[in-house]
Amino acid sequence: MDRIALKQNLDQIKPHFTDLENVLNIAKLNSQIESLMKQTEDASFWQDQAKAKAIFQQLNDLKSKKEMYESLKSYLDNLDLIYELSVEDPDSLNESDEILSSYESLYHTLETELLLNEEQDKLNCILEIHSGAGGTESLDWSEMLFRMYKMFAIKHKFKMTILDYQEGEEVGIKSVSILLEGLYAYGYLKSESGVHRLVRLSPFDSDHARHTTFASVLVTPEITDEINIELNEQDLRIDVFHSSGAGGQSVNTTDSAVRITHIPSKIVITCQNERSQIQNKETALKVLKSRLYQIELEKRKAEIDKLNNKSQISFGSQIRSYVFHPYTLVKDHRTQYETSQGDKVMNGELDDFINAYLRWYKGDNND
Repeated sequence: MDRIALKQNLDQIKPHFTDLENVLNIAKLNSQIESLMKQTEDASFWQDQAKAKAIFQQLNDLKSKKEMYESLKSYLDNLDLIYELSVEDPDSLNESDEILSSYESLYHTLETELLLNEEQDKLNCILEIHSGAGGTESLDWSEMLFRMYKMFAIKHKFKMTILDYQEGEEVGIKSVSILLEGLYAYGYLKSESGVHRLVRLSPFDSDHARHTTFASVLVTPEITDEINIELNEQDLRIDVFHSSGAGGQSVNTTDSAVRITHIPSKIVITCQNERSQIQNKETALKVLKSRLYQIELEKRKAEIDKLNNKSQISFGSQIRSYVFHPYTLVKDHRTQYETSQGDKVMNGELDDFINAYLRWYKGDNND
């Protein structure tokens, strides 16, 4: 990068940094950190384990934001210094590209986390994929989406546990349910709920014709002890059956798989990840509570949207298209964000889509 290009970049990023600084409010952030630190020093702090854990999570989150801000400021100061030194030492510009790249990557990370400020955003999440219309094509598409989310989880260092895995008869998967654990797992992935449409030349068609197929994705926050969802046992039908194993994991040879049907909502949850029937039942109940909690969130949003005369984006709507023939284009129909780098998207590069969704979502709900 030459000196003129560096100056142009600095002029472009500095106003955005100032905006971010104002949103972050460092004085308030430091005050919050100090207040939480004092709470951890109290002699009775550990008497309530759940509360202590929540406070530590909040404290670590605030410290992380402060550290990211300080790193950004340091990158910016270094770029300013390089610009000044480059008058007499042009070689100093050699470091500017790497520093600018690091700055931009960290800036987008912090910007995204500041958009994740709803109560449930910090929670773990349960992500389900269900094949739709399209037969074999849909089963294969569901498996492709499953791989995409696995790659995303690896990139963001989320722990992934398969709760239920139903293979297709010949290829792909009929459905899969996974638990993703990590800070902001739900906040990052809530944008993925909806119908995902694939257009490509089919590898299963002898004529190699162009096919369109669909799969649905549902993302719900994992229920924690702080969120109270009560279940009436009379509303539940619990069935136990022989487990078929979970997608290549060691096959469970006991009748430990559990299927819970919530009669009022007709929601059916299956879990066969654990060898213990009791553990599978507990996990299935947790997933059911998460689904019911998500329904309540959607009802609440629908009422707000109705009052504000807004149309609701439901889980049944098509949210994104992945076109791989006759051209390559992945497009989100809510935000209009699109990219021609389909391979990167299928390898878990979803951050630009997520950031565009969060901006769209916040803007839509602040109108």
